[in-house]
Amino acid sequence: MSNARATHLTRRGILAAGGALGLGAVLAACGDDDAKDGGSDKGNGAAKSGPWTFKDDRGTTVKLDKVPAKIVAFVGVAAALYDYGIEVEGVFGPTKTQDGKADVQAGDMDVSKLTVFGNVWDQFNVEKYAAFAPEVLISTTFDSAGTLWYVPEASKDKIAKLAPSAAISVYDRQLTKPLERMWELAESLGADMKADKVARSKKDFEAAAERLRKAAKARPEIKVMAGSASQDLFYVSGTNLSIDLEYFKALGVNFVEPPESAKKQGGGWFESLSWENVDKYKADIIMMDDRTSTIQPADISEATWKKLPAVKAGQVIGRSPEPILSYAKCTPLLTSLAEAIEKAKKVA
Repeated sequence: MSNARATHLTRRGILAAGGALGLGAVLAACGDDDAKDGGSDKGNGAAKSGPWTFKDDRGTTVKLDKVPAKIVAFVGVAAALYDYGIEVEGVFGPTKTQDGKADVQAGDMDVSKLTVFGNVWDQFNVEKYAAFAPEVLISTTFDSAGTLWYVPEASKDKIAKLAPSAAISVYDRQLTKPLERMWELAESLGADMKADKVARSKKDFEAAAERLRKAAKARPEIKVMAGSASQDLFYVSGTNLSIDLEYFKALGVNFVEPPESAKKQGGGWFESLSWENVDKYKADIIMMDDRTSTIQPADISEATWKKLPAVKAGQVIGRSPEPILSYAKCTPLLTSLAEAIEKAKKVA
């Protein structure tokens, strides 16, 4: 496999980082009141004046004459900033489902008010982006090279000429680091990080992390598997590289860990299994990829899946391989896993 092709597949395969997108998508790539309150304190730099500087995780320092107002961001980044009171008008990445509703990665944003430059992989309307007159583009990066997530390879150079970019790394580090970096980004853009709900969200996250740590310590025998479903394949994620799984493992969660040789074709992120072999690993709890690009547990009809002990016991929970990087959105991920471990029956 050429380096270029390997890189491209790895970028796409990152969606499989904790569970893959699904074979069709991979092939395509190769060719409440509290919720509403999340964005009520409008920021967008209104509280700051003067020049704006931000050093991103690529080591790139973005400098502007003023705090940017015309921000375009990957939808998950925009959703995180929204939770801190920064409303981004332009987005790209999974924003709307086929029925026009908000994608899970859009968080609490009102997607009907967003300018969407591309809703699926490899889709980015450069002309529309240029007309929007962006001041900065912000995304995540899933590799050591700093590749901007969901910015198409074919048009990345044209896009780069229209506005400077910044990236938050979500590659091979624990969840707490990108959460800290998103906090810093929001603060630089004028968010009030001393607001009660913001301060409370961080404390809630820390409490949830401690709960998960205690649950894992009390139930070390409970084995957890991170999976994702496509029509023809089931993907088992390794804990290395994925920010959520690396963090959960550091808190003591006992994960199924495919060998490195088995994850080789998945760029080191995951192992691909046929549905006939979905019972290769024994697990008491299965965490399933919640992204709309994957098949959800309720829609899996494979007999081998239904026979899995964890499935039969009802011990399947959701997982967000691309978590929205605000403390408010990540706390439920910790709580869900902690509760599952606390209540789990040993079935594997």
